[in-house]
Amino acid sequence: MTATTTRPTSTPGRAGQASRLWHLLIVVDVAAALVIQLGLILTGGPDPNTGEAVGSLGIGTRMIQTLSYFTIQSNILVLIAAATLVVHPARDGRIWRILRLDALLGITITGLVFDLVLVRYVHPTGWQLVATIGFHYIAPWATLLGWLVFGPRPRIDRRTIAWAFLWPMLWIAYTFIRGALVGWYPYPFLDVDEIGYGASIRNTAFVLVVAVVLVAIFKGLDRFRSVGSSPG
Repeated sequence: MTATTTRPTSTPGRAGQASRLWHLLIVVDVAAALVIQLGLILTGGPDPNTGEAVGSLGIGTRMIQTLSYFTIQSNILVLIAAATLVVHPARDGRIWRILRLDALLGITITGLVFDLVLVRYVHPTGWQLVATIGFHYIAPWATLLGWLVFGPRPRIDRRTIAWAFLWPMLWIAYTFIRGALVGWYPYPFLDVDEIGYGASIRNTAFVLVVAVVLVAIFKGLDRFRSVGSSPG
């Protein structure tokens, strides 16, 4: 009886505070990048995602295009998930698990695709560069490292994975349908007007394969204990 009441609690407490601080820094980074993004979009400055000036477009169109980027949606999910972990480092729940996995998967893909593909198309300067660093460098790798170190785990199961893939699939469908209607695609490797449907679908399929591999890796690592892991 007494053995269970004498377990040291100082280390988990310090680890929990470290988790809160880490995720608070992620919240600050993403929030700052979003504010910069919004400022550039509203003033007609260069879009941090493409480097293109958007001053000739209406405010409504600018906002819709901004929210249509996988990068922006991923960062918003990261912001929400990180904020919940600031409040409660051992957060759990079915909807939260899906949110957390979507944030982790989406932002990791964001970082990989930008570093390996999109970086050649964008040459940011000034505030655009600041937002780019926040969205594409700090947020992805800080989120991944935070999950590896702090978790919480275990939180990934088959049902969570199945529901987590709903958002990316809806984003793909939305991107191609809206692109066909208005002639605008968020990324050059998906631009049907430039590279055709065949190449666009092939590129999309490749990213989906990468997503499946990443989820398999995440699920394997999810078995290891971390801050916020449930005992037993």
